[in-house]
Amino acid sequence: MSVETEPYYRDLGDGRFASTIHTQGAWNPHEQHMGPVSGILAHCLENFQSREDLRMARISYEILGLIPDGEFEVVTTMLRPGRTIELVQAELVSGGRVAVRATAWRLQLSDTSAIEGIEDEPMSGPPESGAVATLGEWPGAYIHSIDIRTLPGHAPGRGRAWIRPRHPLVAPGPFSELAGLIGVADTSNGIATRVEPGPGGYAFPNVDLQLHVYREPHGEWLGLQNSVTFGSDGIGLTSTVLCDVSGPFGRAEQILTLRALS
Repeated sequence: MSVETEPYYRDLGDGRFASTIHTQGAWNPHEQHMGPVSGILAHCLENFQSREDLRMARISYEILGLIPDGEFEVVTTMLRPGRTIELVQAELVSGGRVAVRATAWRLQLSDTSAIEGIEDEPMSGPPESGAVATLGEWPGAYIHSIDIRTLPGHAPGRGRAWIRPRHPLVAPGPFSELAGLIGVADTSNGIATRVEPGPGGYAFPNVDLQLHVYREPHGEWLGLQNSVTFGSDGIGLTSTVLCDVSGPFGRAEQILTLRALS
């Protein structure tokens, strides 16, 4: 398997997976980045007792601690069954500990095209965004596994960028375009940093990821329009409009813990 086709995860069957080097996070070399973790949990949520008349509209991720690399299990459960609304849960369990818990509302589909209206601003597409970025301030293999292109107006604290993964989310597949895009959404917290991360600077990891998806997205490119806010008492927030090549499709919020590093 070539580097380009090696997945972020290998499906071992029976709800077990193994991470590859491409999931490596920035804060510790032996942990996974929340980006691909979000994608694999979305993949498991989508495939748990799935129904064609419902789709995931909100996913809430709680990061309960360091996410170890290597083998882990995803345990999925139905929290609230229903005819038109369901709440499902997926937990990433590693070494007997729940590292990430995700819950998702699945809502009934219906034709509301007659009243469709989206207020979020669209972005110009990735072919028009000539600046190729590397985000070299970030360590870890994950950040080197994605393509990043920034738009005019991209600046510290206010990001305008398109990203896409160079590797499939999981093998063997298939996996949905939604899961693939969610697998890079957490990157929003790192595309337009207000301060330099790392020694002598600051750490600002997010402890959650909240996704609201008001339209089914498509394609391999994820557009991020974000603003990064740092409060004066050690807490921050990254807020993002999510886009695909057809326009905005949702929003993301990440609460941050701000820590000075010596």
